[in-house]
Amino acid sequence: PLAFTHSPGCMFITDLKNDNIMVRSSREVPQVHCISQDPLHYSIVSAEAAQKIKTLETLIGIDPGDRGIIHLLRQDELLKACLSISHARSVLITTGFPTHFAYEPPEENDGPPGALAIAAMLQALEKEVAIVTDQRAMNLNKKIIEEAVQLGILKRPVPLLSYQRESADSALMFLCENGNPGRPRFDHLIAIERAGMAADGNYYNARKINIKHLVDPIDELFLAGQTIPGVTTTGVGDGGNELGMGKVKDAVKKHIKNGDVIACDVEADFTIVAGVSNWGGYAIACALYILSTCEVHDRYLRKAVGFPQLSKKMVWLSALPSVTKEEKLLKTLVQHGVRSGKTASLEMEVDGLPFYNTHSLMIEKLL
Repeated sequence: PLAFTHSPGCMFITDLKNDNIMVRSSREVPQVHCISQDPLHYSIVSAEAAQKIKTLETLIGIDPGDRGIIHLLRQDELLKACLSISHARSVLITTGFPTHFAYEPPEENDGPPGALAIAAMLQALEKEVAIVTDQRAMNLNKKIIEEAVQLGILKRPVPLLSYQRESADSALMFLCENGNPGRPRFDHLIAIERAGMAADGNYYNARKINIKHLVDPIDELFLAGQTIPGVTTTGVGDGGNELGMGKVKDAVKKHIKNGDVIACDVEADFTIVAGVSNWGGYAIACALYILSTCEVHDRYLRKAVGFPQLSKKMVWLSALPSVTKEEKLLKTLVQHGVRSGKTASLEMEVDGLPFYNTHSLMIEKLL
């Protein structure tokens, strides 16, 4: 008979069930999930941690704006996206939806808080993280990031990048060292409430207004990412016109108001749909914390070599979003004239929903 052994860093895993072993809790039961087809990549997590993350996905999947997003929901996308992010060394985040074209700045306040919540957790997990946004909005985002550091939301400033299409290989040059697909600068790209390109090449807000003149072609990075082995993408949205929502475009066209025109055509590997996109960002931060404190996942991540990283738990805990942090950040956005998406109001609200007790309550539930 064949005998298997393993050396440090090389684990043997079988799908043959051993019924003789006594498993004490779901914390010790491993689950295997496919997180990439090319190259083929699986990850492992405990049944307990997986269930907690599925609960987060259910919490954020409510539809307070009554848009019909229930038809866009895809099960376990949060879990698989976060497993992939957990394996990443370097992550690029993009946000910015200039829906208020008649105002300056035209940005809405859904997106940046979620993006910074993800960035804060990635910093705590000692991953490289950068944000790419519109050249037009660089100064605004620089100020928001600086104030997020002062408020204690970020440990240090997040590098801010812009992307312009200068040639056919601009996206590849941006994403990879010397444009070499074998040497990507980022393992994972995350778009959260980022204006997404429709089938006709334009960018639309929910009211079917073309805002292409305000949007840089960051979608090209996601399209290029699909061609680079080892680069994975995630899109977070709440209406179907956001970057990454191309994966559910048929449902958007069928069930979302103006969906036939506004639906984003660009796909992401994973699509996280939330009632408010910021909630998706908070859920990603919380899910990354759950994975980091999962002994089964931690062991797999370090290939059973070295010691558990749980000594850093307090650092991770302090990076989680909180009602206090998010209230301060929303006040900062209001001071910079960044408005609520649905109403263009400069009140303490996001997508027309009051911070207290809608967003504050969601943050408390996720924690």
